[in-house]
Amino acid sequence: MNIKYINIKSITLLLTGLMVLNSCKEEYLEIEPIGRNLEDNYYRNEEESFNGLIAAYDAVNWVGGFNTKIGVSNAADDDHHAGGGGGSDMETLQVLNHFTLDPARGPQGDLWSKGFSGIFRSNILLSKLPDAEMDETVKARFTAETKFLRAFYYFDLIRFFKSIPLITEPISASEMYNVLQVERSLVFAQIEKDLLEAIPSLPPTVSGAELGRATQGAARALLGKVYLQQDKFGPAAEQLKEVNGTPGGVSQYGYKLLDNYADLWNIDNKYNSESIFEIGHTSKSNGSWDCSGCTEGNVYNVNVGPRGYTIVDQNAGAPQYASGWSFNTITPSLVDAFTSGGVYDPRYKSTVANIDSLEKAGVVTYIKGGDNTGYFIAKFAPKSKDVSTGGGNWELNYRQNIYEIRLADTYLMEAEALVRGGGDQGRAQLLLDAVRGRVGLGSVSATFENIFNERRLELASEGHRWFDLVRTGKAASALSDMGFKEGKNEFLPIPLLELNNTALVQDPAYQ
Repeated sequence: MNIKYINIKSITLLLTGLMVLNSCKEEYLEIEPIGRNLEDNYYRNEEESFNGLIAAYDAVNWVGGFNTKIGVSNAADDDHHAGGGGGSDMETLQVLNHFTLDPARGPQGDLWSKGFSGIFRSNILLSKLPDAEMDETVKARFTAETKFLRAFYYFDLIRFFKSIPLITEPISASEMYNVLQVERSLVFAQIEKDLLEAIPSLPPTVSGAELGRATQGAARALLGKVYLQQDKFGPAAEQLKEVNGTPGGVSQYGYKLLDNYADLWNIDNKYNSESIFEIGHTSKSNGSWDCSGCTEGNVYNVNVGPRGYTIVDQNAGAPQYASGWSFNTITPSLVDAFTSGGVYDPRYKSTVANIDSLEKAGVVTYIKGGDNTGYFIAKFAPKSKDVSTGGGNWELNYRQNIYEIRLADTYLMEAEALVRGGGDQGRAQLLLDAVRGRVGLGSVSATFENIFNERRLELASEGHRWFDLVRTGKAASALSDMGFKEGKNEFLPIPLLELNNTALVQDPAYQ
């Protein structure tokens, strides 16, 4: 049995039992119970502490009720519709896409549970590691990784929600109903503290079975992103420069832009030189409909595939997609951005699957779902050759990893921080040129608007656009025709379930 959910009121799941994770030949993390080992009697040594560490990592790739972070953030931006089978299909995304969500309806419950599950597990491990009998160097690394994870979870939560609790140590069942929210600045301060303390004890690089674990580069990249979120441009640029190194070259951590942009979306090209922090998935967890949230597979693939996709002309070279559920259909606005000036951006083909044009040519047929535009996400569309035959339901067991942070992202974040903070404009130009030059595009001036537009195209459909719109104050103008209300829809409401019999207070905008 996999326990894949928790909220503040169910923290006793962690206080009365311990979950142990087995590492497998694939680079993914799977969780299993070990009976009723009490938390007080565990974390005695390196092996038990490592099990607790993997438990803390486990929440990174939870899928919840199919409300993945990437799917939710895409549904909220101007580059995607909710899609699916129609207006009632996966209502959580539909109400977000039209900004009609409320405390009882929307994706916020899954996102809240995921974040605080990871935090609670991290807090328990951090409280136990000091007394564990193990090599001090290993202990320091475990501590650093756990602080990185706690910062990672808190950063997601503080971007999705306006006001959240700040919990940095295990709390008892009697205390959990009295947890209070804190000022946003205190959450950001804790995130920064955790990452700054983590960096010195994290390894510069990892390899083999350790791929997917936190590194110094990942912590610096996340810290730079946290600073940029707060308009701390100087500190952001400083951390991101450490990650990026010489634009277009190989950084101190071994990061390098891939020569071919399309190679980023080859699902066998996991943990490549451009990957800084990556969410691992596997086709071998046997995920099934009996517990869809238990899978370690990537459910986003089938979510975004064209519905009822059928190849009519096998000799026409049509993409070999498996049929999906047509969520997060791409808007004409994004397509127009890729075709500015009448010339297709070289990244278009890797990003957008124009299924409508293939149908008009008599090559394929497909079912027009909700919000159909004919455009689908090529980066994550499920391939027939990748359908899992290893057990479970194939829809739940795709093995494509998802980049949480990659080098082109950090290049553009540093360039933005330099331009907006009055830093080295020449370096900002080199960073922007490196991203564009990788796909054969010429130089454009390194202005904020050009960098912002470059992020839209380079990182399209990867879940960044919504956060970029909100943090730069552009959300209202970009999303007003979708129903976005400034001063309200920058954040999600606190889930209704979390308000019952607790001290939590709803965001006034949703009261």
